[in-house]
Amino acid sequence: MNKQVVKKIITLDPDNQTGFVYINKPASWTSHDVVAVMRRKFNTKKVGHAGTLDPLATGVLILAIGKTTKLLDYWHIFPKTYITNLEFGKISNTYDIEGETKDVKVEKTNIPDKKLLEKTLDKFIGEQDQLPPAFSAKKINGQKAYTLARAGKKVKLKYNKITIYNISLLEFNYPKAKIKITCSTGTYIRSVIHDLGQILNCGAIMTNLIRTDVGFIDLKMCDELDKNSDTFPTLHPVSDLQKEIINFNLKNQL
Repeated sequence: MNKQVVKKIITLDPDNQTGFVYINKPASWTSHDVVAVMRRKFNTKKVGHAGTLDPLATGVLILAIGKTTKLLDYWHIFPKTYITNLEFGKISNTYDIEGETKDVKVEKTNIPDKKLLEKTLDKFIGEQDQLPPAFSAKKINGQKAYTLARAGKKVKLKYNKITIYNISLLEFNYPKAKIKITCSTGTYIRSVIHDLGQILNCGAIMTNLIRTDVGFIDLKMCDELDKNSDTFPTLHPVSDLQKEIINFNLKNQL
């Protein structure tokens, strides 16, 4: 894959409208909202992103401008890191606080302590099959799952193969907790939290989500988004991706 990527990047013929933009996506914005702003700023329709963030979420959103949209899929080899807040004792049809939430009656014997929670989180580490939320952008016969779910139709999704590389408990004071997750592309953090609540028999929903890293890109490298400003975000060269793909693959071969 290294030779193919390098060849594709070398033949891309970069210009002043080609490169990657790293944005700290604001809360309540869809990823497409950010794409729309970049299209206006760079005066081109050739803008895409390397991985959707839900409106509730904030954090690293990588966008390609111009011909580099052809390289977006190569960002998917890198792991992503998230910090998420959750609340036990609740369930939601969207698996987060923005859906229809219900309180769960939790017996005292089912209230997890820190030791049990950490032990349960450890079991999530590794490659696994994950069922995406019904309220997701996954497509079923050409329609997005959330469109069907909002219409009250039955949503039948397939399991995805994902990998959770690391998961750790940052804060815990029942019913609230904060965890950090490093995972592969395609992982739904909402599903991780939902599954955690089901395993512990107390329910759980996501209340906040920050994507802190995508491979070598972290929040410190991201521009803040201001749709009303005339300033342009930093346009990063294609060579950054080329170098990091080579480094990433070499590291994983050792």
